[in-house]
Amino acid sequence: MNNILTIKGPKWISALLLLALLSCNKDNVLDTASQSQLSSADVFKSPKRIEGLVNGIYKTVKTEAGKLFLNKDIRGEDFINQTNNAFTGFDGWANNYSGSSADVEAIWDSAYSSINSSNMLIAGLLTSTGVISDSVKNQYTAEARFLRAYNYFSLVTLYARPFVEDNGASRGLPLRLVSDASVGGKNLARSTVAEVYAQIIADLDFAEKNLPLTYSTADLNTTRAHRNTAIALKTRVYLNMGQFANVITEAVKIVPQTSAPFSATSGVTNALQSNVQTPFSTNYTTTESIFSLPVTAADPPTNPLGGYYNVNGDFSLNTTGILGDAQWATSDARRNMTRVNSTNGQYFLMKYAKPSPYVDYIPVIRYSEVLLNYGEAAAQQGNTSLSIALLEAVHLRSDPAYTFPSGATASPEALVATIWKERRIELLGEGFRSNDLLRNLLALPAKSSGSFQARQVNPSDNGYIFPLPNGEIISNKLL
Repeated sequence: MNNILTIKGPKWISALLLLALLSCNKDNVLDTASQSQLSSADVFKSPKRIEGLVNGIYKTVKTEAGKLFLNKDIRGEDFINQTNNAFTGFDGWANNYSGSSADVEAIWDSAYSSINSSNMLIAGLLTSTGVISDSVKNQYTAEARFLRAYNYFSLVTLYARPFVEDNGASRGLPLRLVSDASVGGKNLARSTVAEVYAQIIADLDFAEKNLPLTYSTADLNTTRAHRNTAIALKTRVYLNMGQFANVITEAVKIVPQTSAPFSATSGVTNALQSNVQTPFSTNYTTTESIFSLPVTAADPPTNPLGGYYNVNGDFSLNTTGILGDAQWATSDARRNMTRVNSTNGQYFLMKYAKPSPYVDYIPVIRYSEVLLNYGEAAAQQGNTSLSIALLEAVHLRSDPAYTFPSGATASPEALVATIWKERRIELLGEGFRSNDLLRNLLALPAKSSGSFQARQVNPSDNGYIFPLPNGEIISNKLL
């Protein structure tokens, strides 16, 4: 007779326990003969099941990562839609979305599901005693809070007004810090943008203090959060808030040098690779990849970036976008991550070049982004010599013979504009462009692809941010 695993409790508890079991080692998953029934408390009585919960939260972040990255890039001007399929980003590209748009619903639901998993783990660890050491408990709590911060940052930069517009006074998101399992738990009013950002920073500060400096393998150093991961994400968050002094405060912790070569000198020794293609092709776990989501044939992505961008994908590169800019010279090695479709003559991004089932790791944070964050903040604060050194470290890695025109670095304002272009080259297809536009209160540009048109959206227009999903409006009576 087959053993049947019965999980007691409400649906949210069942989901929590299933997450733990499916993320544990195989011996835990198959051990149902002696433990055919589990309660909500049982999952926190096993060190391996607790670790399974932690691993499970990382897995939830990956669920809609492809759609998140895609929508944060295609709202900008560097990609052209090849279809009008609303399920593969057309609404986002055309700046023509509603509360019922597929991606608007999916990204929101996935992020809040992941946040809920983090909240349940944090609460369970608070009441768990004697199962794992306090240091391990703090580490797991820190990982959950890091992932919660990442999810909230993803949401607040898509569904809420930019922080810099009014110092965060606008309405933001429902700030869920406890499980929504209780009766009425879904009902929660929106906190302000500033309150959401304050929680993100609080979670990342806690994570920085309690995450390990390093793990035992390069794969773990890439796929699980460590101290430098939290610091790196803080440089992104503070840049988005326009708090350049705080960007610098965080960046110097992992970029202590004032001239190249730049690298972290404590914790994981994060640094650029000599070849920009290495982190995208031959080794996904180099020290450049501060945090990536792992992908395997046995655990393929739900929405693969390769399927969206590769030759014959849904989005080609816009030849009048960054692809046609003089700052991205033909001698630049990053051009090797593009390809022309010989059938239609269109250019496609090949950063995610693995064929189906698309087992490219998903790059969430790279060291090159931290250098560009730092460089922009340094320029904004008037330290142009440091800013140029950081910019050149990224650009000259791929095009060592390139010389920036004198006007490109002649003033802090020109230098910032040059760094913005560099971000479009270096971070193309990694989910940055539309947020870089919004955090600087710039319009989402109009673009055209034959009969497909995308309207320009100014900061004052409806549609500058994603609307709240219809599902949330229906289920959350306090909105």
